[in-house]
Amino acid sequence: MSVNVSLLPHRNLRARAGESSDARDFVARAEAAAAIAERFADEVDRDARFPAEAFAAIREQKLLGMLIPSELGGEGARAADIADVCATLGRACASTAMIFAMHQVKVACLVRHARGNPWQLGLQRRIAERQMLLASSTTEGNNGGDVRSSEAAVRIAGARVALQRDASCISYALHADGLVTTARRSDGAASSDQVLVAFLREDYSLEPTLSWDTLGMRGTCSAGFIVRAEGEADQVLPEPYERIHNQTMAPYAHIFWSSAWCGVATGAVRRARAFVRQAARSSGGRMPPAAAQLTKARVSLETLRAAIQAGLATFEHHAGDPGGLTAMEAQLALNVLKVEASELAQTTVMSAMRACGLSGYRNDSDFSMGRYLRDILSAPIMINNDRILANAEAAVLMSEPPLALSR
Repeated sequence: MSVNVSLLPHRNLRARAGESSDARDFVARAEAAAAIAERFADEVDRDARFPAEAFAAIREQKLLGMLIPSELGGEGARAADIADVCATLGRACASTAMIFAMHQVKVACLVRHARGNPWQLGLQRRIAERQMLLASSTTEGNNGGDVRSSEAAVRIAGARVALQRDASCISYALHADGLVTTARRSDGAASSDQVLVAFLREDYSLEPTLSWDTLGMRGTCSAGFIVRAEGEADQVLPEPYERIHNQTMAPYAHIFWSSAWCGVATGAVRRARAFVRQAARSSGGRMPPAAAQLTKARVSLETLRAAIQAGLATFEHHAGDPGGLTAMEAQLALNVLKVEASELAQTTVMSAMRACGLSGYRNDSDFSMGRYLRDILSAPIMINNDRILANAEAAVLMSEPPLALSR
């Protein structure tokens, strides 16, 4: 088994050819924030607390509004730019990267589906100017992880909208500046007839219902709350959630989450590489018994990076066409990306831990893999892979597998 050593783990997820100076600037700014995130990552994990220091640095680097169009005060970043930042942050602190990814998914929904609504455009300006952090609420009550089903309904009376929702999980809710939530369109609507609503922090109250004491991703603080919100009717996005979900929510989430997991896996491989190098030096150049596991980790990491790059290429190919991302080919590719990336990231981290042996297994070692492994175990169950595969069955049956390898 061999590895192409020219493909270094810290390379961006985009292709280097034609990369703009702006893209390199995003990565440099992300690396500055990641240095802060890494310094506090163990403490964030141990105390299951919000990574406040990391997000102070992210705000200082003005990364929260990078996806907002430049005419609204943002930087008009591409999905590939966000993916690079997610991966860079994930290498340092998985919770920081996942929070950043979830925020950017919500921002993408606002940017792509505002339809010129003045209130929605004003919110985008505020996000860019104030570096506001948006939380997401898409699960509630008995719907588990089915984001295409809502129990609570919005109530619109004149120019006002109100919502009460029993949200089983809202990540970093107490630390966000706003909340973007799904809901049924009306009391008489079907559970799948949904809208997306953006509320500012002053618009809602949170009553805690479920705590967050988990194996990994502890810094996301994904507790449960009863949300009571009231605002302007224009805070409801004008497009149906079904379209928002297919065109933006799911594709962006799968790309950004996968990129964050790639960062976590890269951090684990870097740590394993440092262990093997140290062990080889200490033994006069002899490789430790489990060094082959480092090679396995590197191979699966490169496979993971290639999968994300292919996903980005699919996204960019379809995103410019109206309804392009709802095409069966695009939906299948990006849904499968989430499944493949989560499994590959988990495999990579496990191989990295085995490369370190007992030093990787220990919590009190400089080469401990505990945090990486616990964090990456969330990947297959964050919108459960089995649910995604079951939902993809019809598309798999109806679409012919491509034969050409050159396109």
